[in-house]
Amino acid sequence: MPLAFSDPLRYQAAMSDNSIEDLAEKLAAAVPEGLRSMRKDLEENFRSVLRAGLGKLDLVTRDEFEVQEAVLARTREKLEALEERLKEYEQNQ
Repeated sequence: MPLAFSDPLRYQAAMSDNSIEDLAEKLAAAVPEGLRSMRKDLEENFRSVLRAGLGKLDLVTRDEFEVQEAVLARTREKLEALEERLKEYEQNQ
């Protein structure tokens, strides 16, 4: 039975600096009115926390993922070829 990647399991690009900036800005904008004077400090703290949290995750780069995806595809091809050879061998016995 061949294996296949389904769309939900596909690799998704890592968060870019722009994504982190946008998220930090949105979080700071969601701060209640009474804390608006602290918005810039909060935005910097959000940015730091997001970067630190993402840095702790065990993630791979897109390049590393694509290399492993190619290795898996080649391995799958070799396995299918070996299965076919085994099937032919068993039929000839």
